[in-house]
Amino acid sequence: MIKKYFIISALISCIAITIALPVQAQNNQELSAAIEKAENYLRELDTLKADFIQTAYNGSRLSGTFYLNRPGKLRFEYNEVDDFIVADGLFIYFYDGELKEQTNAPIGQTLADFLLRKDINLTGDVAVQEIIEEEEYQTVTIATRDDPGAGQVQLYFQKEPYALYKWHIIDAAGLTTEISLQNIARDIDLPPNLFAYIKPKDDKAHYNQ
Repeated sequence: MIKKYFIISALISCIAITIALPVQAQNNQELSAAIEKAENYLRELDTLKADFIQTAYNGSRLSGTFYLNRPGKLRFEYNEVDDFIVADGLFIYFYDGELKEQTNAPIGQTLADFLLRKDINLTGDVAVQEIIEEEEYQTVTIATRDDPGAGQVQLYFQKEPYALYKWHIIDAAGLTTEISLQNIARDIDLPPNLFAYIKPKDDKAHYNQ
């Protein structure tokens, strides 16, 4: 089940080739400015709520609501299934509504870590592999510096106003899942229990302490 949801945390073939400027073709000043802008935006994300559409590599689609409370916490609630994903600051939990069971892993062992860490740095253990510039959009492709073959995350930003509006997770086999965001609300109050694992349909809810 970890494999089923690993690609979401964290954080398809839509990269435009027009006006494309791969990293190798950009000078150091342009590259540094682009990385800094993406870093600053991600670091300044505090709380966020958005509708999302998840499109898998085989074209299947699910929708739901995405919640973020940085650092350390996020939640994906699905409309079509009882599945959910929640990160409580230490662990990320994957609940399978069909099997009625959960699996968890330390956040640091998942692709969600780059988004949830307090100090986001795209030039440390996470490395920028490519930046593509379009007239209205920018794509930043990142991977872990020590094991770039393990997978990639492609972050899609609109330029005006500058904002993250979707991301792609590409696993080691080259399979891609897209998460696109709509109706984004930032800097809002979110109830703390959104980010605690609570066993569904249990008379006595068990919050992760």
